[in-house]
Amino acid sequence: MVVKIGNVAPTTGPIAHLGKDNENGAKMAVDDVNAMKVMIDGKVLKLELVPEDDQADPKQGTIVAQKLVDAKVAAVIGHLNSGTTIPASKIYSDAGIPQISPSATNPKYTEQGFKTAFRVVANDIQQGGTVGTYIAKDMGAKSVAIIDDRTAYGQGVADEVEKAAKAAGATVVAREFTTDKATDFMAILTKIKGKNPDAIFYGGMDATGGPMAKQAKDLGIQSKFVMADGGCSPEFIKLAGSAAEGFICSIPGTPVDKLAKGEDFKKRYKEKFGTEVQIYSPNAYDAVMVIVEAMKKANSADSAKFLPEVSKVSYDGVTGQITFDDKGDLNSGAITMYVAKGGQLEVVTTVGGK
Repeated sequence: MVVKIGNVAPTTGPIAHLGKDNENGAKMAVDDVNAMKVMIDGKVLKLELVPEDDQADPKQGTIVAQKLVDAKVAAVIGHLNSGTTIPASKIYSDAGIPQISPSATNPKYTEQGFKTAFRVVANDIQQGGTVGTYIAKDMGAKSVAIIDDRTAYGQGVADEVEKAAKAAGATVVAREFTTDKATDFMAILTKIKGKNPDAIFYGGMDATGGPMAKQAKDLGIQSKFVMADGGCSPEFIKLAGSAAEGFICSIPGTPVDKLAKGEDFKKRYKEKFGTEVQIYSPNAYDAVMVIVEAMKKANSADSAKFLPEVSKVSYDGVTGQITFDDKGDLNSGAITMYVAKGGQLEVVTTVGGK
């Protein structure tokens, strides 16, 4: 019994490395499930991954969502960005197809009331709150400048960081914005340099964050550079060069290598794809496994039959224990803070979670 599962992420453009990472995680899960010979309704389940590229563009996101609905996929893993996940979610909801995003963190995604929308990552209220408090309390920053890329993700996480940093006693001395396509940040950084903040938080992705950190260093800015999960990647370090040293960032969840199945996942991923895990391939892997768990419980690969089981799943994944609340958010919202040292991201602390 062949069952199609859609996977949507930007596999072209500036964050293609992150899109490919998500797709690889889903692919690995599909291959593992097929090797397990799972029985559903007396037949062997054979998953077929249908990958689509949404180019991190909201309009393209809805086009490929409709394409997957027309292709009669049983479920969708995706999208990667909040800005594409949110508009696409209505299309999946209308079609009754379960959607699990490995990486979209904007709270709006699960606040629309769609019974089909789930995520296997903490949201930005949890993440932004932790990062904002960390900047003010743990880093001891009295003043912070905040920049965002005006996407649903970047602006959303920056708003939450601003709220939490202020609540923890820091002053926000500048709030600037750019775009997710920009390459030159000199004008806004020059403005910020005049304010001399203790820290700069950028809500955006590694493709713009790396060059921004580099340009800040070139301008002689001494502020600590901080990002959330969109910049917490090996790619950021590559793009920022020596400016990455001391960079602080967050990733929702407990570090994969601190979890029972994590080390094995990283090793197998490297062997299979010849590259390191970027950020969310373990979450994409778990998202596929959650769908399969729901199919097993319902003894059916029909979306209408297994969808009600998705919300009840309790699955011990690569990323930890997965259970959902009534909105489709993860019940455990751990956030891990990292620091860049000698070209590597090292764990500083994990906040919350269970």
